[in-house]
Amino acid sequence: MNKDAILITGLNLELTDAIKNRVTEKMTKLFKHNDRIIRVKVELESPHAHSQPAHKLRGEFIAKAQVELSGPSIAVSVKSEDLYKSLELLTTKLIRQIRRRHRLKKEKRNHPHKVDIPAELPKLVA
Repeated sequence: MNKDAILITGLNLELTDAIKNRVTEKMTKLFKHNDRIIRVKVELESPHAHSQPAHKLRGEFIAKAQVELSGPSIAVSVKSEDLYKSLELLTTKLIRQIRRRHRLKKEKRNHPHKVDIPAELPKLVA
């Protein structure tokens, strides 16, 4: 994982070093579950109209993340009263989704299904 793999943005929220460190700490856990992750985009949002330090804000915080990897991206959104609780819930959801995708790929690989074509195919004579 390179340090450019995690992109953090804040909407109506001032991103402090503590918040950035916590997001980086939580999102690096994802790379342990899947080493083929290309990029993780994290967006933290506060419902307030102007930027303030996180410790002065009250209300619901929205944490959104998009994990880019081979195949379709995984997008998750979480709301909570506390910013750090939102990050924890977001990380839990993302890990669950990544592990589910891995499990389904493994199941598909180990138990392939027959392809049934409803039409009769013409026989070629050589």
